[in-house]
Amino acid sequence: MTPYTDIEITDKYIIREFNENIDPIELLWHRDDEDRVIEILGETDWQIQLDNQLPTSMNVPISIPKHMWHRAIKGTGCLQLKIHKTC
Repeated sequence: MTPYTDIEITDKYIIREFNENIDPIELLWHRDDEDRVIEILGETDWQIQLDNQLPTSMNVPISIPKHMWHRAIKGTGCLQLKIHKTC
């Protein structure tokens, strides 16, 4: 079971939501099989941490190369984001 809900899926992007009641322990380090650009829908105090980097704001688009370890860090409220898949 995933810690998020995919609201919309197309060939080019996914709209994903993390519930405000999620247990932070569920936000595991992981990596994906394609390059991605993460764009937050709205503003948030949630953060993202990329491998060998300090946590950073998600309020600007974040580029994540394929196979790079990363994780979300829980903030307040729910998190909605748009994941742009790139080849």
